[in-house]
Amino acid sequence: MPDDVNATHVADYSGSEQLIARAKEFAPGGVHTAIRNIDPSLCFQRADGAYIYDMDGNRYIDYHAAFGPFVLGHCYPSVTERVREAIGHSDLFGVGATEGEVELAEKVVKHVPSAEKVLFCNAGSEATYHAIRVARAATGRKLIIKFQGCYHGWHGYVLRNMLSPEDKIGQRDPGSEGMLDEEIDSTLVCTFNDLEEVQQTVDDHRGEIAAIILEPIPHNIGCILPKQSFLEGLRKLCDDEGMLLIFDEVITGFRHDLGGYQKISGVIPDLTTMGKAMANGFPMAALAGSADVMDNFNTNPSGKVFFAGTYNGHAGSVAAALATIEELETGKVHEHIFRLGDRMRNGLENILERLDLIGTVSGFGSVYTLYFTDGPVENYTDLMRNNAESYVQYRQNLLEHGVFEMPMNLKRNHISYSHTEQDIDHSLEAAEASLKKLYKR
Repeated sequence: MPDDVNATHVADYSGSEQLIARAKEFAPGGVHTAIRNIDPSLCFQRADGAYIYDMDGNRYIDYHAAFGPFVLGHCYPSVTERVREAIGHSDLFGVGATEGEVELAEKVVKHVPSAEKVLFCNAGSEATYHAIRVARAATGRKLIIKFQGCYHGWHGYVLRNMLSPEDKIGQRDPGSEGMLDEEIDSTLVCTFNDLEEVQQTVDDHRGEIAAIILEPIPHNIGCILPKQSFLEGLRKLCDDEGMLLIFDEVITGFRHDLGGYQKISGVIPDLTTMGKAMANGFPMAALAGSADVMDNFNTNPSGKVFFAGTYNGHAGSVAAALATIEELETGKVHEHIFRLGDRMRNGLENILERLDLIGTVSGFGSVYTLYFTDGPVENYTDLMRNNAESYVQYRQNLLEHGVFEMPMNLKRNHISYSHTEQDIDHSLEAAEASLKKLYKR
């Protein structure tokens, strides 16, 4: 990155462009996840702590963090060493249990309020899939409720009404061709933070709804904070109507607290899905919940709900999760990333005020984003006021100053334990320069 944050900087992205061109010969679009294609077409080859390096050697302070898993930072020594040690003498047995799995399960049950029992899998999508299936089995009902803008994975149970256009908000908006009508229509869509609408939906389908699933903080559209009364109302509604409450804490879990956002809010769901920050970048996810619900899985001999996965509990991922949680248990990580999160959000708000610009800084703990709209932002509909073009252009401007925030609309940013105050201060200088360029100040 340039020494002077205000210096004119024209990066060479030719190495990235060449690699993407080569990749497209062998993979559709050249990437292996749908939202990895960005403008400019950057590809990265090395990571270290808070920094990532592209194919042309340009260094960036990384706030994307691969959509959030790196709560400690890239290639964090205590994690990589534990993984190296583990896979030096074991990998995957495919039978029985391992000491590592048992130790990790004990830690999840210890820290996560809703967790009486836990099962491990490999990705958040798997965890939410299993959560919904077991909720249907436990209640004998078919329908579920999700919220507009929330993303819970790629499977047909929930792949609808994520980044909907304005005319599709709350309407039938499947996220993919090839989905079954039965999948799409078995999921009802409500407005986040609107308890009255949820109540009306339940009234309209009384006795048919198995579960309500939500991100307690919708981070897949940046950061929309929940009203405490909304979360408490959902818990009461589920209790009153015999539905299960599922917290998708794939993003909020471990990053916001060892016990997830449920520990912060005091609202305890029946089932919790976890992933991303759990193993600091290694493939690991989990589903936890009350024993009476979890015992429905056929990992328990009397259970009738199928649960399987060859790579569940792989030694490398289990070791990474244990090492990550042990770092979080010191208390130092959350203190550091929360403090830097406050520094970043306060700094951005000061810049907006100093430049007399309209914007809304949102976030929680180590997560932040700058919406290009006035506040308040309480649900997905409010984000229709966000200027998507400015949102992306601002982030493209940041690249010129060695700061990487995913240049895509409504994406959150993540601060890790490896970031420093100097990184935040440089990033704030870059933010001011990028906003001045955007608004030609």
